[in-house]
Amino acid sequence: MCHKTMRHKKLRPKTMRHKKLYSKNAERQGNTSVLASSQRGSSLVLAIFIIVVMSLLGAGLMRMMSSSAETFAYEVLGTRAYTAAQTGLQWRLKQLFPLESAAVDCPAVDPVDPSGGAPDLSGIKGLKGCRIVILECSSFSVDGTRYYTITSTGQCDINGEKTSRTLEVQARSL
Repeated sequence: MCHKTMRHKKLRPKTMRHKKLYSKNAERQGNTSVLASSQRGSSLVLAIFIIVVMSLLGAGLMRMMSSSAETFAYEVLGTRAYTAAQTGLQWRLKQLFPLESAAVDCPAVDPVDPSGGAPDLSGIKGLKGCRIVILECSSFSVDGTRYYTITSTGQCDINGEKTSRTLEVQARSL
């Protein structure tokens, strides 16, 4: 008898279904070269996807932080301008209602200095860059009682960013 030597040929898959079966068999047999060739590049695509997503998240976070810092800066400027306007009101009330003396009439508005000679705020540490830009006073009398309306506008200018606040108070003589 004659023995024929049988040689086993490696079978290549012809269809997608055969390819899946072939790769499962190759995986069981420890042949990873077939797997590597069929999955080549998928980790690169996944890495690029993760990098893009992380970059977009980082950019969004940076934008939110920048916006938050800018909002906070405007809020601080607004508070300083409010304090400057409040200082103007208090200063004018002190002039109109001096201690141990009768109330006086509103001074005439000086067209050259609309702040009415309001105090200089530049020496006050928390109000640096702030000033009282308008300080108006009007009054009228009814039945011997004098009524006042005082309007004050404080403005802060720091590095070209301007913020102003206007306050109004009404008072009457006793």
